[in-house]
Amino acid sequence: GDILGDYVRTDGVWILTRNKQFYKTNNEKECAEKCEAERNFTCRAFLFTRKNLECLTLAENAKMTVMFASTDAVLYEKRIYLMQCKRGIGTDYRGTEAKTQRGIPCQKWAEKIPHKPNYTPEKHPNAGLEENYCRNPDGDESGPWCYTTDPALRFDYCAIPECEDQCMQCNGEDYHGEVSRTESGLECQRWDAQEPHMHGFTRKHYPEKDLKMNYCRNPDGELRPWCFTTSPNKRWEYCNIPRCSTRPPVSGLDSQCLSGKGEDYRGRIAITESGNACQHWNTQFPHKHGWIPDRYPCKGLEENYCRNPDGEKKPWCYTTTSSVRWEYCTIPPCDRTEQDQFLFTAGVPVQVPLTEECYRDKGQSYRGTTSVTASGKKCQAWNSMSPHRHIKTPDRFPDADLRDNYCRNPDGDSSPWCFTTDPNTIWEYCNIERCDGHTQE
Repeated sequence: GDILGDYVRTDGVWILTRNKQFYKTNNEKECAEKCEAERNFTCRAFLFTRKNLECLTLAENAKMTVMFASTDAVLYEKRIYLMQCKRGIGTDYRGTEAKTQRGIPCQKWAEKIPHKPNYTPEKHPNAGLEENYCRNPDGDESGPWCYTTDPALRFDYCAIPECEDQCMQCNGEDYHGEVSRTESGLECQRWDAQEPHMHGFTRKHYPEKDLKMNYCRNPDGELRPWCFTTSPNKRWEYCNIPRCSTRPPVSGLDSQCLSGKGEDYRGRIAITESGNACQHWNTQFPHKHGWIPDRYPCKGLEENYCRNPDGEKKPWCYTTTSSVRWEYCTIPPCDRTEQDQFLFTAGVPVQVPLTEECYRDKGQSYRGTTSVTASGKKCQAWNSMSPHRHIKTPDRFPDADLRDNYCRNPDGDSSPWCFTTDPNTIWEYCNIERCDGHTQE
């Protein structure tokens, strides 16, 4: 609701600009109102001096001109003119991209050569038709476009990326937007609050997950961002954040060899280290599972190739053998020596102990990543004391692999378990099958 919320503030700077207007105002809000009402030019920013109560509305922002220090001044720049991405179909895009998706320079909106335009600054004064910048004055569903400087091509669309704070890539693990209501309209609880719901998802325990304010986030690999709600009757709920229509940029080439844990491995090995063929990710036979390709579009779950969608120690797959649910795959490391590479291609891979997504005996050796109890409650992180204080900590049980909030059995109970994030339920067994097919009663 605050008019200054549409601006980015920078203290102690001044920018050189040709087009400006001076006004006397009492505060920054009044100065922002002058900028909104400016008719001499498109107001992209304003300067306010506290000492003289002077307001300068500006046609340029820091992206377009020189900036230098000035102790008494405060610079406010309109966010919309700083954005180099589009929201939705981009009718409010005011960035400076000036070439089409094929790389052809755009024609200026005010010019009539080589194409006579239907959309001009005079006819559409509020559409931002400046210079030759890509715009969407007609609400085209395909996004911003421009007339081209190629006589053979009247117009073309521009390759403007989507703003990731308005939509989510993949499953929203990297979503940093400010949506703070759930899909049913409930307001989100702040992450640093423990009322009405106590939980272990705090910035201290998840420092890299951007758990700010009460914004929807996905700190635990759910299908999409979620939050605890401010309703005592609804512990948590997903948020309704649209998926970005453009795929995220690939960071480097998809790896054909094992680097780190192999989460970026996109090779075509489809056999486990013991020789079992892999089950296709889009099938549920012989093993039912939740790693469905449509649900996890960025995990590379193609065909039956070995992958690491859940942060395991290396790529794996479900097997086509009904008695073996899943196994790791042997992928050649990227830094393998020539001798190692020869041994690998000669069929002499180094064997690694198998770990299955089911548990044997009492499950004290279970090292999977299930973090939900049998009744569907989220697990509390082992290094957290909220909502339940306990002594089952990683430093006291160093051999129990008490990582994150994964189900484990550090104390020799009958099967893997965890403390829950529900303050009314201290702990529960987890929903994990035994390797012989029996489930925990």
